[in-house]
Amino acid sequence: MNYVYKTQGTCSSQITFELDGNIVKNIQFTGGCNGNLKGISSIVDGMTVEEIEKKLGGITCGFKRTSCPDQLAKAVRAAYNEQNK
Repeated sequence: MNYVYKTQGTCSSQITFELDGNIVKNIQFTGGCNGNLKGISSIVDGMTVEEIEKKLGGITCGFKRTSCPDQLAKAVRAAYNEQNK
């Protein structure tokens, strides 16, 4: 299923991705640091929600309390929880 997540506190404005069970695929960020976010998206493509949370959850960016990777971890968890209601 396709999901769109509106980010908060980051340069990117949204994240789109597919969730197949607990596997995350086809991640795309709108805005943010283009090359870095393409790299992150490529690296985590095919990982589980839990793997992404473990690797990316809690990462900060400069003085911010969050980051694009942290927002991705939040996005995939929210989508997984919504899918499994």
